[in-house]
Amino acid sequence: MRFQIAAIGAVIFATIAAPAIAQTPPLVTDEIMVKTGDPGIEIYVRNKRPASMTTFRPEQTVLYVHGATYPSETAFDLKLDGVSWMEYMASRGYDVWLLDLRGYGKSTRPAEMADKPEANPPIVRGETAVKDIGTAVDFILQRRNIPRLNLLGFSWGTALMATYTTQNAQKVERLILYAPLWIRQTASLVQAGPGPLGAYRMVNREQAKQRWYTGVPEEKKATLIPAGWFDAWADATFATDPVGAQMMPAVVRAPNGVVLDGNEFWGAGKPYYDPSKITVPTLLVGAEWDRDAPPHMAQTLFPLLVNAPDKRYVALAEGTHSISLERNRLKLFEAVQAFLDEAKRS
Repeated sequence: MRFQIAAIGAVIFATIAAPAIAQTPPLVTDEIMVKTGDPGIEIYVRNKRPASMTTFRPEQTVLYVHGATYPSETAFDLKLDGVSWMEYMASRGYDVWLLDLRGYGKSTRPAEMADKPEANPPIVRGETAVKDIGTAVDFILQRRNIPRLNLLGFSWGTALMATYTTQNAQKVERLILYAPLWIRQTASLVQAGPGPLGAYRMVNREQAKQRWYTGVPEEKKATLIPAGWFDAWADATFATDPVGAQMMPAVVRAPNGVVLDGNEFWGAGKPYYDPSKITVPTLLVGAEWDRDAPPHMAQTLFPLLVNAPDKRYVALAEGTHSISLERNRLKLFEAVQAFLDEAKRS
């Protein structure tokens, strides 16, 4: 498969200075638009790796994909306390990538998003998103000349990465499902509003904050997110949608394909994929106060991974669906890193 790419950012060398990481190596950043098989649609990938890295191995290569509403970069590569999760991983000797699916972040927004939401049916369903993941995976494998890589999915991204793995196990080294989705026992917090389900939905800052704090004990809310962190995330996230940023109030537009999938699968008691077809080492990790992907989902999914050669479930205390952006974020980073490092050492 041939890929046409266009670099949209200069290579950046930066040394991380943060309390969480001491004496970290200089990192290189690349930003690339990768053409898909659909006319006019490109997907955005970002790469960070040590500047000294000249050889690449499957166990040291990681691809991250986001959830239902917000792009990858403002969760995975947002500097908080001086360091992002992406940098944390890259500074430990990993070749780390993130992907924005079509309709999100810096990737192409389908033409339907230039029209009113109600003018078209939901766009970017799971099948399309998994195809974008496949395009990104093949691009990375070709670029690095490696046969496999590690996959890290968040929220909706866990269903997508797991589905891709059931279909392409030969290209997957290890699978990490952060806040894994499974059959619902409670209503989804991703709401598209009243009336027929349109092509996309719009989320404002107050709605984002309210959803974030859902399920957090009242006495714990003041200390959940360090001062300034929510605003840093919101500023960065809402800036990724230039059209939505001009609205009053500002919004992030997100495709509704995931909502339709949720209604037809998770909310209807039907799995989106077959866990028994996952045949690679798999980590499930989630947080105590997550109401988007409550702990019962991971607990139910875990025993269904009957053919994973190694599997584990890590439950983290005092965190929500967005624990990667909260005061206990390093507990998440450490759990994922330990799982990855096992393969690196072998």
